[in-house]
Amino acid sequence: QRQLVESGGGSVQAGGSLRLSCSASGYTYTTYCMGWFRQAPGKEREGVASIDFNGSTSYANSVKGRFTISKDNDKNTLYLQMNSLKAEDTAMYYCAVREGRWCLLSPDDYNEWGQGTQVTVSS
Repeated sequence: QRQLVESGGGSVQAGGSLRLSCSASGYTYTTYCMGWFRQAPGKEREGVASIDFNGSTSYANSVKGRFTISKDNDKNTLYLQMNSLKAEDTAMYYCAVREGRWCLLSPDDYNEWGQGTQVTVSS
């Protein structure tokens, strides 16, 4: 049974940092994309960062230079290091995965999702 479980969310003041984790189990994909997405109340889900099986990454313009996506293949875990957090980063953060290549930052490109972890940044 394939499963994604996020953790690491919480409340932090603006300028602070958080590291999100996404533990993946049951996956045997050789080629894949993994991504972090977020959804604020009343807004559509948006892509934050993605990483492919080779380690190639892409970021939304709004988080470039502040967030870093990475993965530990031995631990089957995806990470999102978030620095210099802003109030507008407040959202529910989700990790997602799909098999294949050519990763996009569109939520429509992914078909397997975790349950999410809340990030709240106070100004």
